Amino acid sequence: MSRGKDEFPHWPLHLFLMLMVGVTIYPILWVFTVAFSGQQNLAFVDLPPDPGVLDRLRAILPWPETVTVSNFVSVFSDQPFARWMLNSIVVAAATTVVGVFLACTAGYAFSRFRFPGQRAGLMSFLVSQMFPGVLTLVPLYIIIVQWLGLGSSYIGLILVYSTTAIPFCVWMLKGYFDTIPKELEESALMDGASTLTIFTRIILPLAKPAVAVTALFSFMTAWNEFILALTFLDNERMYTAPVGLRFFVGGFAEQQWGYFAAGSIVAAVPVVVLFMFLQKYLISGLTAGAVKG
Repeated sequence: MSRGKDEFPHWPLHLFLMLMVGVTIYPILWVFTVAFSGQQNLAFVDLPPDPGVLDRLRAILPWPETVTVSNFVSVFSDQPFARWMLNSIVVAAATTVVGVFLACTAGYAFSRFRFPGQRAGLMSFLVSQMFPGVLTLVPLYIIIVQWLGLGSSYIGLILVYSTTAIPFCVWMLKGYFDTIPKELEESALMDGASTLTIFTRIILPLAKPAVAVTALFSFMTAWNEFILALTFLDNERMYTAPVGLRFFVGGFAEQQWGYFAAGSIVAAVPVVVLFMFLQKYLISGLTAGAVKG
């Protein structure tokens, strides 16, 4: 079938999308260029006094003159980055487990049960998302560091990150639980199943896509967070990866951009691996949501 005369051609849209993809990828390519250059500065090409077009093009192309992994080796051998990565893995993994457990149970309770304060609790979760996270920095510091004495500890960061991620996760899971027919639970009750059995054997398997999104969000919240970790942590051995990366290019010391770029690439690997692992659940959630009604 031939294209109609009034149909808008697709090539301008494709060209625009390709341009936007290039704009998005260009900074990421520069991160890889800095990481694999083996240098610590951002100047890779020495321009002549009267640079030509090719010289200027070489200066803006994200490609190092020599490719080496020395920055990756040095960031682990000369810097305590491996320890910082371990701290981030412990905090993010524990935050994911605690956050998913609390969000699943709370979301199911708000979806299926009727109790005093149900609406007020949901609205309080919603209202808490309207304020910037920096607004809670001072009270959280007073509670975690001064009252509980959990500064520079795994438990302090896990508590803060879990409570920060719970409101969004509860609302998301509550909405997904609402789409699961109650007749399934009623049938199980008639067969003698308990509420715990229904929740663990029926509801959670059906809600795998929503649980996967919740786990990914909780992990990324703890993995990428910087302000709270910088405020609560004053022991260098307890730094998380984002806080440790900051000291490569901060302060009055020499700017170590090569270490910063290499560490950034390494720090992005766990999130990419987790996303690839949960991808099938995310896709199944999108396709299942498209046919529900």
